[in-house]
Amino acid sequence: MRWKHVSAAQVVVLAGPSGAGKSRLAERLGLPVLRLDDFYKDGDDPSLPRITVGANAGLVDWDDPASWHEEDALAAIRALCLTGRCDVPVYEISRNGRVGHRPVDLDGSSLFVAEGIFAPEVVTTCREEGLLAAAYCITQHPLVTFWRRLTRDLREHRKPPLVLVRRGLALMRDQQRVVGHALRAGCRRATGDQAYAELTASTVR
Repeated sequence: MRWKHVSAAQVVVLAGPSGAGKSRLAERLGLPVLRLDDFYKDGDDPSLPRITVGANAGLVDWDDPASWHEEDALAAIRALCLTGRCDVPVYEISRNGRVGHRPVDLDGSSLFVAEGIFAPEVVTTCREEGLLAAAYCITQHPLVTFWRRLTRDLREHRKPPLVLVRRGLALMRDQQRVVGHALRAGCRRATGDQAYAELTASTVR
């Protein structure tokens, strides 16, 4: 049994496929945000997993949780819940690595959002330690998610266009599995509008 912390704040976890609208929802809620994707491993880390089949075989599998520092992310969540502030990395996907650090300060808020594609990995621990306020898996139709993700990634020059298209098609095919994993981890399925309405109307807020 995990130790339950006496916390000053709790976390709202937003999971879901890349491009589903997690960041957009976090912005709408107006709460402090911890970007879990900033805890990716650097691109030269030898422990990074690789894609083994398909057109992108040999490339780093950035959708595998093994490409991400789970314990670092959990440490940041604990620090925010217990002290209200922490220092977190700034990760640039286009550069495959950390480019600096930034402070996250709750400024007295009793809630904050933690969002990212690996968000399901922290739900069980946060619940067991008494840190979890709510957990959602944000979803849209797979074609909508594909288009939003592709236009965002092209706009931000995250990877070469062909890689982004191939990755986007693979993620679209994989969306049902991603959502299923989040639900099994304890997230509630919802659109961004549904989660926003519940969070702003409930006592969790």
